[in-house]
Amino acid sequence: MGDTYPKIRLAAVQASSVFLNREATVEKACRLIREAGAAGAKVIGFPEGFVPGHPLWYHFHPTTTKQARRLATELFKNSVEIPSPATDALADAARQAGAYVVMGLCEKRPGTFGTLFNSQLFLAPNGQILGKHQKLVPTVGERLVHTGGRGDTLRAFDSAYGRISGLVCGENSNPLAIFALIAEETAIHVASWPSLPGRSSLPRSDRGLVTGRSFAFMSKAFVINACGTVSDEMKEVLAYTPEDREFLANPELSGGSSIIGPDTRVLAGPMGPEEGILYADVDLEDCVLAKVTHDFAGHYNRADVFTLVLNDRVPQIFQRRLAIDRREQEADAATGDGGTGDLARAGESSTVARREPADNLADRLRSKHTA
Repeated sequence: MGDTYPKIRLAAVQASSVFLNREATVEKACRLIREAGAAGAKVIGFPEGFVPGHPLWYHFHPTTTKQARRLATELFKNSVEIPSPATDALADAARQAGAYVVMGLCEKRPGTFGTLFNSQLFLAPNGQILGKHQKLVPTVGERLVHTGGRGDTLRAFDSAYGRISGLVCGENSNPLAIFALIAEETAIHVASWPSLPGRSSLPRSDRGLVTGRSFAFMSKAFVINACGTVSDEMKEVLAYTPEDREFLANPELSGGSSIIGPDTRVLAGPMGPEEGILYADVDLEDCVLAKVTHDFAGHYNRADVFTLVLNDRVPQIFQRRLAIDRREQEADAATGDGGTGDLARAGESSTVARREPADNLADRLRSKHTA
């Protein structure tokens, strides 16, 4: 009989935030998660920066205007710490839905007054947080509020349906980031997109289809393109000139969610500008034949020729040199780990190496304000 692979339902949530209102947006997200779960979805993808919203005003407002500065402040005040009551509510909704959820959100460092990340939160059907991905390089106006993400968040997470990965917006076309996830053996990938792509005249659906089908062909994975929409409330907040209002009224620049198979076929969508949940019933066995032909993390690559090194060290902006506490030394001796702990996670592919510390210097350095 051999191995069998399940048939499951994937879902792409296409909706707008309750703009810059964390609690109201979390409530809306939980409602959408439960709705998708009730419809049988087992993996649910959300747009970029869904909680509490994305800094789209920089496409329209000069960076130093009173309105732009006010919106940036509101973004920080409503961003999400991980973990927090907001993530607890989202995780509980995933548990109620019995589904894996990839939620786009603006993440802030706990207990601080600055530093935001453009992140995806990965939630399991048991209500646990699997982990997060932080967008590696902010795009255009995002750079005014977001910082670059950490290398240790570029990974795929185990699930009952194969490994699940995610990338945010433009990094879905980053060849090295894509290959890192291919090497992590991703089977279901969530590409999170914002409510509109900026001043491009290219319809959102075209952009999502090009990048999504490219990712699917290279990875032989299913791709959930989850795009945001522009609400009337957002149009009022974002528009700075009459030309802005005209631009924001163009329905082709919003929405466009789709679900793509490992053979690049479009299984569902693309959607129009309306809010809704897009579904596709998929057979995970479809990944097998695709990878028998091209497995870029295995037989269809040359580890002796190509090697990608992923630096997953946690960056340290400030270090205080202290003598090692004797109790720490004794504890290290008892565990036999020499104090190295979990400073680096070993790579799982012959074609991707994760850079590990060369010595134990980090053990003798206590750090504050790690990114």
